[in-house]
This record gives sequence, structure tokens and C-alpha cells, in this order.
Amino acid sequence: MKKNLQENLADVTIPDVNVPPHPVHLAMSTRELAQLKEHIKTMLRRQDAVLVAHYYTDALLQDLADETGGCVADSLEMARFGTTHPARTLVVAGVRFMGETAKILNNEKRVLMPDLNATCSLDEGCPIDLFAAFCDRHPDHTVVVYANTSAEVKARSDWVVTSGIALPVIRHLAARGEKILWGPDRHLGRYVQQLTGVEMILWPGSCVVHEEFKAGALEEMCRRHPRAAVLVHPESPREVVAQADVIGSTTALIEAVRTLPHPEFIIATDAGIFNKMRQAAPDKILLGAPTAGEGASCESCARCPWMEMNTLEKLARTLENGHNEVEVSPQLATRARIPIQRMLDFARTLKK
Repeated sequence: MKKNLQENLADVTIPDVNVPPHPVHLAMSTRELAQLKEHIKTMLRRQDAVLVAHYYTDALLQDLADETGGCVADSLEMARFGTTHPARTLVVAGVRFMGETAKILNNEKRVLMPDLNATCSLDEGCPIDLFAAFCDRHPDHTVVVYANTSAEVKARSDWVVTSGIALPVIRHLAARGEKILWGPDRHLGRYVQQLTGVEMILWPGSCVVHEEFKAGALEEMCRRHPRAAVLVHPESPREVVAQADVIGSTTALIEAVRTLPHPEFIIATDAGIFNKMRQAAPDKILLGAPTAGEGASCESCARCPWMEMNTLEKLARTLENGHNEVEVSPQLATRARIPIQRMLDFARTLKK
């Protein structure tokens, strides 16, 4: 039986995150879209470049990555892919920490992004000066940070984890008797605590998308859809996680849609994931978990505004002019690579 753990949030005031408005995209005709895609494909070939896209990006980018021999994946698989693919240029459609991770692991390669301003509320809410000072106050703790962090924060950590590997890593560290300082997502940290019984100090950050899922509205949606399974990413609030039939990473949630017998699914994560879910199970009905509150214009508005900054038009301009190159100094990359490599090495031992 797991211990009834108290939430041990860090006594830190994190900065407010300036969330951008959801961008307005210009409509293109079918012919214009086809021409743009062919143009991008030609530039990818000429520049020995490969496109790596996250599940939360626009479906057009995901499909283009698949069509050109690239990768559509979660952040862990995106990191792995870049280290094994022979292309000299990696084009990362996602958010800034993903581009930085690609550069850290492939410092000899050119890494481009459609928009370098595409960041992340977890990254923005965990600035290196505050986080490093907090770590310094707890020198006896092993520092474990979520992948959604800057290169500087990763360099200050002992381990980097994704949502898919966080549980086995924390169990491994606890078995060695190590104390854990966790950052930056408090909801994922709390979920890991509940399953492992491990005491952890939690940085008080959260994802602006997952934070908006409403537990009461989810209960009502479940009553309206009694045959639906509820799939929840553990970055969601605890009251939402408590209603889940499946809790897991983006990859785990896609696999649940593919393998579970339910005809309907209520999904509490970014709606960009629906593209791969529909490909995996075209006969299933997919419903976005509710985010609607007072004054909301949609029942579920679960889209990351930073992920939405990635577009085909921006991708084309980046390849044309070489702008938006991700830069991480060799010295910083060397330090940040250590905790990332620990995660990748540990993942390989799990597979064995």
C-alpha cells in the first residue's frame, strides 16, 4: 500500500508566463497546399535534412514528416531519432526545448525550427536562476527534471525524464536511497509520488494546456458517453487524473486507442494527438476532455498555442533562408548531455 504523501511544493514564486494567443492561419487551396509541400520536400532532400515533429503539432506537419522519412513522436523518441538518423540537418517541429535537446545530442549537426519563439509554460516557469538557487538549498537531493526545460536547467540536473520513463527512473533512484528534487511539472510529480510512495520536493510549475481540464465537466461528459474510456496525460490536475481509465504518455495514450475495445475515448491532452490516434484506430470516436469554463468559446480548447506556431509556411521559410537555427554552446551541451544520456541509457536497459 502506498503512503498517503503530503504535497511538498517548493516555496518558490515562479514568474508569470506570457501565453500567446492562438495564431490565425491563412487558408490555402488544395493546389497551393500541394505545391508548398512539394517545395518543402525538395528543400529537405537538397539540404540533407529530416523533419522531426511532435504529436501535438499540426496534422499537416506530422503527415509531411511521415511522408519524407522523418519522425512523429513524443519527446523521448524525437531525441533518439536524431542521434541515429544520418541527415546533417534536423528540422524540429515542436517547442524550443525539443530543438535544444536535438542540438545537445547532435552538436555537430545543424538544427532548425520553424519558429524559435515556440516555447513552453513549464520551461518558462522554471528559469535557471531560481531553479539553481533552489537546488543549491537542497544539496543532498538528486535533481530530476522533466524534459520540458531549458538546456541550462537540464545542465543543472542529475537526470532528465519524459512522462513515459519517469516512473521507472524514480523507482530506480528510490531503491538506491536517494532523495528527489523534482521539476518543473507538479502534477506529473505528484502522480509519480502516488505510484511510487517516494517523498519528493516538487517545483510548482504546470502546463497551461493540461491545467485547464475541468474535473466536474469531465464527470458530466462521462455520464453522456458511458461507453467511453477516459485517457489522461499525467500533467493534468489530480481530480482529472483520478477519473482516468488509462494514464500515460502521448505514446501510451495512442496505443490505448489502438488496443482497447471501447468504441469511444475521452482524451485529456493536447488535441494535436488526434491525428495519430485516428490513423491508429480510424473506427474509434475521439472526444476532447472538457476545458470549458465561464466565457469559453469551445467545449474543449486543448491546443498549445506554442505548438501551433509551427506551420508549413514557416517551415518553408526556415529552409529557404536558414534562419531559426538552434544554438547551444558546446560547453553547455556537454553538461546538459550527461543527464539526458543517463535517461537514454536507462531506457535501453528497460528494453533489455
